[in-house]
Amino acid sequence: MNTRQSIATRILDGELLFILNGNLICVPQKWLSVHPGGTLTILHFIGRDATDEVEAYHPKHVLKKMLSFSQGPVQLSEGYWVPLLPPIATGWIRKPAPMASPEYYSSENMPHFPPSQVLLVKRADTSLASGPSLASIQPPPTTLSLKIQSQHSTAYKSLHKRILAAGLYQTRYISGYGPEVARYMFFALTSCFLYRHHWFFLSAVSLGALWHQLIFFCHDLGHVGVTHNWYMDRLIAIFLADLIGGLSIGWWLVLVVTNHPSHDPDIQNLPFLVITPAFFKSLYSSYYMRELTFDRFARFVVTVQHRLFYVIMSLGRFNLYRLSYLHLWVTRREPSKARGGRWSWWLEVFALGGFLLWYGKVIHGCGPWQKGLMYLLVSNMVPSPLHVQIVLSHYSRSTADLGPTESFPHRQLRTTTDVVCHPFVEFLHGGLHLQVTHHLFPRLPRHNLKEASYLVKEFAKEQGLEYAEFGFFEGNGEVRSTLRGVADQLKIMKMVADSGIQEAMNGKTK
Repeated sequence: MNTRQSIATRILDGELLFILNGNLICVPQKWLSVHPGGTLTILHFIGRDATDEVEAYHPKHVLKKMLSFSQGPVQLSEGYWVPLLPPIATGWIRKPAPMASPEYYSSENMPHFPPSQVLLVKRADTSLASGPSLASIQPPPTTLSLKIQSQHSTAYKSLHKRILAAGLYQTRYISGYGPEVARYMFFALTSCFLYRHHWFFLSAVSLGALWHQLIFFCHDLGHVGVTHNWYMDRLIAIFLADLIGGLSIGWWLVLVVTNHPSHDPDIQNLPFLVITPAFFKSLYSSYYMRELTFDRFARFVVTVQHRLFYVIMSLGRFNLYRLSYLHLWVTRREPSKARGGRWSWWLEVFALGGFLLWYGKVIHGCGPWQKGLMYLLVSNMVPSPLHVQIVLSHYSRSTADLGPTESFPHRQLRTTTDVVCHPFVEFLHGGLHLQVTHHLFPRLPRHNLKEASYLVKEFAKEQGLEYAEFGFFEGNGEVRSTLRGVADQLKIMKMVADSGIQEAMNGKTK
């Protein structure tokens, strides 16, 4: 029987341990760099019960394979596992030899909120402690009840069984994806037809509409929610996302902690958008592996971010290009080549090269540079509602970290919201309007999310949890209100700082 004390000691010794259905799972170090979901998804569950998350993201055959790494059952307290705080949540990232100490550490000790809320910064003082201690990985005091959170988890497992029994994991290829494929073909052929007749503006609009719709399909493929075969879904995704759309599917697939300032790239949009004052102090992103600096330019932009919101969103695709190329460059030396295997990395490189070739010819074929620029901007701005859609589901929700005691369903319902829309325009949202259900069951085929959402709402009501949802226009208002609130806080801080400086200067002159 593995005791909590012995598990904590082994974690401090560098072992990667988490709990799965009452069993202690030891993750081999070599698997950390090849995990398709990324390194962070494992590191954030060290010392915790990851059963709900693991079962949500992995099919049965993978779960069976995981049990081969079992170290035996764990000792529970009153039927519950009392979580430990993952070392990465305290700011520590263990580096392999020959480095003697972590490269990053938690710079502050703030007892008024969980240590996992402490943001990571670059290590500068080598005289600090050499690593996390037994005390540092103990969960901090929390207002959450472990008993109630465990009840949520148990109810979620029952809900998952109902989803399975209802056959909602079965992909609807004809009734679901049939109309989708027809829509893709229509936009593609229309764009080609209009381009041949030199109607470049309308051709660019059609190409942008194709990209807008394809990204939803690629999103499904990324979650292995189409064929349910990882290799097949990855191949199709590389063809559509990389070759046709010019975006790296490998970059998108690295999963994170929802709405956490240090760990979720969906809210790490400095210097353009900030949804929490936590970004006012430069912080280290465990996703991008670099410091996000809140500089003078960021200060200026954030004060007017609610006014520039739609302008920034309209140009969001260009940032995705940058992140795609950066991802492949950064992972070029990884043994796993971006955690999808060497073949996947090289295939993405060739696919993105193919995209630059055909799209470059399209831009060049427009003739004068003004028309080429117009085609470039229009085709990339038309898919911008996608970026608005993504932020609607999270920007207005909580960014607080309630610590390792919080259950998977509680966290997803707290940090995510649905967007209510008419069935006639649901295809414009591509399933992302049902983000709550998608976050709880990420492998669920998109066309079954609506039926599953009725079960999730019933679950939330029974458990006394909020199921947030609002209309598209109301959601836009909520997001802009959040952005305006942060901008106002920054302005107030500047006014207070300026007032303090002025008082100090007046004091010296007296």
